[in-house]
Amino acid sequence: MEKPATEVIKGDGWGRFPDDLEYHSGFGNHFESEAIAGSLPRGQNSPLICPFGLYAEQISGTSFTSPRKLSQRSWFYRIKPSVTHEPFWPREPSHKKLVSEFDGSNTVANPTQLRWKPVDIPDSPTDFIDGLYTICGAGSSFLRHGFAIHMYTANKSMDNCAFCNADGDFLVVPQQGRLWITTECGRLQVSPGEIVVLPQGFRFVVDLPDGPSRGYVAEVFGTHFQLPDLGPIGANGLAASRDFLAPTAWFEDCPRPGFTIIQKFGGELFNARQDFSPFNVVAWHGNYVPYKAKADGFLPGGASLHSCMTPHGPDTKTYEATVARGNEAGPHKITDTMAFMFESCLMPRTCPWALDSHFRDLDYYQCWIGLKSHFSHDKTDVKSNDLQNGNKSG
Repeated sequence: MEKPATEVIKGDGWGRFPDDLEYHSGFGNHFESEAIAGSLPRGQNSPLICPFGLYAEQISGTSFTSPRKLSQRSWFYRIKPSVTHEPFWPREPSHKKLVSEFDGSNTVANPTQLRWKPVDIPDSPTDFIDGLYTICGAGSSFLRHGFAIHMYTANKSMDNCAFCNADGDFLVVPQQGRLWITTECGRLQVSPGEIVVLPQGFRFVVDLPDGPSRGYVAEVFGTHFQLPDLGPIGANGLAASRDFLAPTAWFEDCPRPGFTIIQKFGGELFNARQDFSPFNVVAWHGNYVPYKAKADGFLPGGASLHSCMTPHGPDTKTYEATVARGNEAGPHKITDTMAFMFESCLMPRTCPWALDSHFRDLDYYQCWIGLKSHFSHDKTDVKSNDLQNGNKSG
């Protein structure tokens, strides 16, 4: 059934999302979706003439020579092709706090445990792009190896523009405020307690239906997020494939004068103008798609960084309260909170603005200083060293 474009258009942002958004279920599945019946070609990917006069376009998440089991790509059938835009030029003013190449020229190696308090929402109008800033990372998007950890604070929806990350995949964890995310494959509503993965190369818009929003972003270069092997925890442990939801086809067909594509390329931002919405994909099929996963609730919080081989663990207050209960401690359920961790085997370098931030907790180390020794033993159990000190028989 055709969905009228006027259903979602308003002056600022992309309008209301329906409460009953439909999703495909599964992780890494090959989906197919069409917003108008018959708009998806049958039996071939790129016919000479596509249904309804659409353009066939492929987006590739892996190389053409990748083994079949690793191949990720999707076919779009869109009203106008995405190549129809003016040349890119550097975005002004430039974004000074996005990093995709981590070396001694722009970041610092620091093994100290670091922690930041929650960052304030900005007073001036700031959307997801302008509110995105890098905390730390390793490697290089140019070399297709490594990662970056970002945070974002925003108070307005993106207006007449879309973002495209050519460097890697974004995994976004909203901590405050829902996100309405429009992609070329369709729409996703992402609430605190959920995650969303926006793969490399997809164009998307972030709307803020609840006003100010804050959250975390993990970015990987040269690879894609995968579900871990289950191993000894068994076939039903961790996240199940059915917990991941992909959008269904939805499109917009209307003029968008002065519409801007903002592309992140090597950590720098570039603009290109076009006169139509990039969300004009009437049908698609493939396994390279944006997706979200459901999880438990999440309350406001800051962030911490514990680098490779740097010790960390329970703070003094938590540990002392636990051992004070002795053998009667037993299990204790922690409610109304959630913590998550981005983990990597690579050693991160930290951005100077993160180290110098007035939100950094300079007294973080104090939470462990009070840990005292609880070691005790019966001295009669200590074996004598006398035999070791005696004369040896010949």
